[in-house]
Amino acid sequence: MVIPHPMQVRELMDSIPEGQVATLDEVRSTLAGKNGADIACPMTSGIFMSMVAQASHEDKEEHGSFSVAYWRSLKRNGELNPKFPEGIEGQAKRLEAEGHSITYRGKKAFVEDFEKYLFKSL
Repeated sequence: MVIPHPMQVRELMDSIPEGQVATLDEVRSTLAGKNGADIACPMTSGIFMSMVAQASHEDKEEHGSFSVAYWRSLKRNGELNPKFPEGIEGQAKRLEAEGHSITYRGKKAFVEDFEKYLFKSL
């Protein structure tokens, strides 16, 4: 098992092009492969993903633009991340602006047919 460096997580999140998405599972699988491990730690990978999102949001507030399009990073099964800045509402707004449809199930939100938009080259 590898515990990734936060910058590795940032680089992967930053590589997701507009109109596409990646789940934490894809990010973890790529991190494991790049580090010669069977898996990447789910806890630290998720924490670092949230840290990248928060830092990018702070960059927007301080400098006028996001440093990473963090909203393209999803939880398992295409679920939006309530821990990201502005919660699922902010993430949904940015994903919809890129052409994605969002489905709500109770308090959770998901990108419809997210599998069609998975970025394959992480």
